[in-house]
Amino acid sequence: MKRPTILAAAAAVLALVLVGCSAPDTNPDPAGADLLAEHGLTDMSAVDIIDSLDRMPVSDRPADLIASVQPEALVLTDNVREVTMDMPDDVTYLSIAPYVEQTHECYYHSLTTCRGELSGQDIEVRIVDDTTSEVIVAESTTTFDNGFAGFWVPRSLQGTIEVTYGGRSGTTPFSTTGDAATCITTLQLT
Repeated sequence: MKRPTILAAAAAVLALVLVGCSAPDTNPDPAGADLLAEHGLTDMSAVDIIDSLDRMPVSDRPADLIASVQPEALVLTDNVREVTMDMPDDVTYLSIAPYVEQTHECYYHSLTTCRGELSGQDIEVRIVDDTTSEVIVAESTTTFDNGFAGFWVPRSLQGTIEVTYGGRSGTTPFSTTGDAATCITTLQLT
């Protein structure tokens, strides 16, 4: 075999080896990309999607999309396709639905289906780290159309949520450690 032929053969083998060792394709699978595109969520992070869907008027929320906020991931599905997006390493999302008379059981907040009693109401929220007594959140806010108020809080936290509304108040403990709840519906205002 002549030297140029040997070099060409070696180059071809090297190219095949390099292709076999290259990083996997990081694009989402086509079905997942289609799901995101159909709902206008392409090129958005989990944080952006959560903030967008939780603030969306209830009448505009897609009926064919389930968006579950879990501690480690945002899971989006239409019961055929599914997309799982990583949550930030340092914070997690707490969605809080204070109530006076009516609530529902919830563990992972569903951005498209969960409804709280107090839609569009002005509330005072205080979130305190029970270990250090540090106030994590102290603000006046208005609940979203779905009756929830959402907050990004540090992970590995044991704390208390206090809400005041219309002369009523209530507290509830919470945790952001491990597989903790992201949907807080146990805060009754009395």
